[in-house]
Amino acid sequence: MILEHFAIWSADIDRLKDYYCRYFGGIANEPYHNTMRNFTSYFLRFGNGARLELMQQPGIPANLNDTVAQHLGLIHLAFSVNTLQEVDDKALELHQVGFLLLKGPRKTGDGYYEFETLDPDGNRLEVTCNYPI
Repeated sequence: MILEHFAIWSADIDRLKDYYCRYFGGIANEPYHNTMRNFTSYFLRFGNGARLELMQQPGIPANLNDTVAQHLGLIHLAFSVNTLQEVDDKALELHQVGFLLLKGPRKTGDGYYEFETLDPDGNRLEVTCNYPI
């Protein structure tokens, strides 16, 4: 079984598309528009074949998660890189352009080196790599 894609509702899918393409190497398709539903989406493709769907439609309520309080359900997306240095480099890059680092970079007890951040809509992201425990 292969995980095919995740989807994120957003009030500004162009802003999110630009973020994920610029900082995470996503490749976007042309936007899909459904005029009957007033719905627009992009699919972004990443190197391993997984995709991220960015969706926009009026009337979708705001996400209740924030940097402190989290709620049940999907809580973060994780991007994997090959080295600890790549984790550090991405953390520095995002920090230097003004994105908040929530935790890390740090080694976890389960064999990851990672940091946590937020995308422009406040969705949690991790950038990780495996390290020997």
